[in-house]
Amino acid sequence: MERWILYAFISMLFAGFTSVVAKQGLVGISGELGLTVRTLFVFFFVGLFAIVMIPASEITLLRKENFIWLGASGVTTALSWVFYYKALKIGDVATVALIDKGSVIVAILLAWLILKEVITVRIMVGTSLMLLGLFVIARK
Repeated sequence: MERWILYAFISMLFAGFTSVVAKQGLVGISGELGLTVRTLFVFFFVGLFAIVMIPASEITLLRKENFIWLGASGVTTALSWVFYYKALKIGDVATVALIDKGSVIVAILLAWLILKEVITVRIMVGTSLMLLGLFVIARK
């Protein structure tokens, strides 16, 4: 197995835990406050990770384009988290998390449009099944 696939599965595992522990953390407080506390933890953890793992010489490699694209990613992440926590506060974890993972469909379409990635029959079938699953899950 290639290393990036292993990393993706580890990410999936932690992402699964994230929704459940976040829901527990929201008991008695607003989604907005919960998101703020969580984001502070993320900030400090990632900052510590950067200090330990990133060589100082790599900072010189940053270009304007990196800041623009990563800044846009930060904004879209923040907006995603705001609405995710609003949904998580009042909805079921299983439903909210599954609908949120519909972002895979958006990512596939944007990768095709912006990055010119190839969409194969396998990806089209899988995406169609995910979309169908989203409709099934979203209906109560």
